[in-house]
Amino acid sequence: MRRETPVAEYLAGIEAELRLRFPPDGTWELDTLYLGGGTPSRLGAEGIARLLDIVRRRAMLAPGAEITIEANPDDVDAPTVAAWRAAGINRMSLGVQSFDPGVLKWMHRLHDPESAVAAVDAARQSGLLDISLDLIFALPSSLGRDWSRDLDRALALDPTHLSLYGLTVEHRTPLGRWRDRGDVEEAPEERYETEFLEAHDWLTAGGLDHYEVSNFGRPGRHARHNSSYWSGAAYGGIGPAAHEYDGARRRWNVAPYAEWVKRLGAAEDPVGGQEVLDSGNREAEAVYLGLRTANGLAVAADESARFARWVDAGWASFADGVLRLTPLGWLRLDALAADLTVIRSR
Repeated sequence: MRRETPVAEYLAGIEAELRLRFPPDGTWELDTLYLGGGTPSRLGAEGIARLLDIVRRRAMLAPGAEITIEANPDDVDAPTVAAWRAAGINRMSLGVQSFDPGVLKWMHRLHDPESAVAAVDAARQSGLLDISLDLIFALPSSLGRDWSRDLDRALALDPTHLSLYGLTVEHRTPLGRWRDRGDVEEAPEERYETEFLEAHDWLTAGGLDHYEVSNFGRPGRHARHNSSYWSGAAYGGIGPAAHEYDGARRRWNVAPYAEWVKRLGAAEDPVGGQEVLDSGNREAEAVYLGLRTANGLAVAADESARFARWVDAGWASFADGVLRLTPLGWLRLDALAADLTVIRSR
C-alpha cells in the first residue's frame, strides 16, 4: 500500500522556502515551471492547484510559460487532468517506463500497460495535448523485455515528446546489491548501444527530432524547461534535493524530506551544499552541454584538426564552425567532452 502523502506539510514547506529565499516584489518571472524530481501527481488535483497558487504569490509566470507536471499513470484520470489544466498545467511527463507487465512488476511500479494508455487518453480528453513519455532501456536480459515492441507501443500513442533513460546500476542501491549477489545481470555495453541506436532509428523515422542525448520531440515540441539547462541558463529550484544555478554559483537543497521540513520549520535555509564555478568549470560545462544537444558546440576553425578523428570514426560532424555529435558520438559523450576540454585547456 502507498504511504499517505503529506500534502499540507509539503505545501507549507514550499511556501516557507519561497518566503525565505525569494523577495515578494513580483520581479521573479518564470518562462518555464517544472513540477518534478519526484511524483508531484501524488499531491492530487487540489494539491497541484494550491502549489501553483503558492508559486504565483512569489513569481510571475510569463505569458505562454511551459508548465509541466511529472505524473505516474495510475494518478491520471480525466477529472484530475481537468483540474490541472484549470490550475495552469499545459504539459505532462508520464512515467511509463515500459509496456511490459513483467518489467513494471520488477520495477515495483503500481501501474500496468493499460493504465499508461488510459492516462494518455484521459489527458487528451481534458485538453492536455503536450504529452511526454519516459521509457527505460538496457534492462537485464533475464526480464525478456522486447525493446522494439515498447518503442512501437509508445509511438502508437503519438506523444509530442519522448525521454529515454538507460538503466545504470549504482553501488549501495537495492539493484546494486542484487547485481553483487548475482541475482541480476547488468546489460552489456553492446546491448546498451544497440538499443540506444535502435530507438534513434525508430523515433526519428516516426517524425521526432533527436535533439538531445536522451530526448526526442516533435518539431516545435522540444522541452523548453530542460533545454534551458543545456543552454546554461539560470534556473531556480525549490524542494528537497532541488538544484539551482544563477550563472556563477550552483546550490542544492538537503535531500531527506524530514530534514528539509525541519529546517524550514526553524526558518533555516535548507541548503545542502553549493559551489562557485571558476573559469575552468564553466569551460568544461560549456563543452559538455554543447555536445549533448543537436545544436552542437561552436569551435574555432583551427581546432578542427584536433577532433578530425571523431568525424572519421562517425562520432561527429563539423560544418559552419559547429561540432555536433552523432548518436554514435553521444554514446561516448563523457569521454569526448573530457577530451575536448583537455585539448582546449592546453
